[in-house]
Amino acid sequence: MGDLAAMVLCAGLGTRLRPLTARVPKPAVPVCGVPLVRWSLALLAGAGARRAVVNVHHLADEMAAAAGAAASALGLPLHVSREPVIAGTGGALREARGALRGADAIVVLNGDVLFDLDVAAALDAHRASGALATMVLLPMPAGASYAAVEVDAGGAVRRIAGKFGPGGERLSPWHFTGVHVLSPALLDRLPDAPFEADVNRHVYPPLMASGAIRGHVASGYWNDLGTPERYLAANLDVLSGAAPTARFAGADPLAAATALAPGVHVAPGADVHPGAVLHGPAFIGPGARIDAGAEVGPLAVVGAGVRVHRGGHVTRAVVWDGTEVRPGERIEGAIAAAADRVAARDGEAGSPR
Repeated sequence: MGDLAAMVLCAGLGTRLRPLTARVPKPAVPVCGVPLVRWSLALLAGAGARRAVVNVHHLADEMAAAAGAAASALGLPLHVSREPVIAGTGGALREARGALRGADAIVVLNGDVLFDLDVAAALDAHRASGALATMVLLPMPAGASYAAVEVDAGGAVRRIAGKFGPGGERLSPWHFTGVHVLSPALLDRLPDAPFEADVNRHVYPPLMASGAIRGHVASGYWNDLGTPERYLAANLDVLSGAAPTARFAGADPLAAATALAPGVHVAPGADVHPGAVLHGPAFIGPGARIDAGAEVGPLAVVGAGVRVHRGGHVTRAVVWDGTEVRPGERIEGAIAAAADRVAARDGEAGSPR
């Protein structure tokens, strides 16, 4: 694989997930009890990344700590790039340029995405094309309003979001996944100004006419966790198996859990009373306590140190670490985080499959 470097973009504000992201940066929200950034870094480490960079801004210390713990657990050297002002993707790459130098390829991943990507296939396509940058694409999700990336018959990106790039005839529209594969030479094309630089607006358009920006059409589970509905869906998709986890070695919490009942995964150190009622699929995290007369599942994620009191009921829901489900309280179609209860419509599809 050569010297593969990875960058996970973690500086965003996560406004659509408030109030959850007032507590935790969006790339650190737990997916089945594991911070999302660890899923991202596990995917990249499994693909051969030898070092990684994360950029941080919102709740910067918390984000740096979550990324540092994840990288350490995976044995992946990590550099944290602090942004006093959000720099955009192009600016983030510019600010982290020193930590990325020397790599023969760089994979950039949005930190708010859970994507079962075949990274090796994307790298092979990028290297074979000789492109400066390859944008990883998916078919446009049905009913989605994402801005399209338009590609010609030869695979060159010709227009982004309907207005950036030279355009052309008979272009095919695709959904951009938030993953870029970059050649190191692209680092020299990053502008020093403006400070906040977007690759799609400031970097790629002048390069498109020469065919230097390519598209690679991938497949697999994809979810940007952008809303409470999509965040809940990601958790439940992992729990139910709709989101494959084989590419995320070192992140999947179900791998270390034991089956207390069909589809009920219980982490080491959890205390489940024999009088509790459990329905799979469900995950109960380390140190959680489920009292007699409590009911968990189906489709329930109970985080570390959670207490579900007698009469409490958790179904189609996620309960964050350390939260108490009060006696008789029903958490359904929602995320519970400390005192917050955030309603979400479960069942929103996470991705094109």
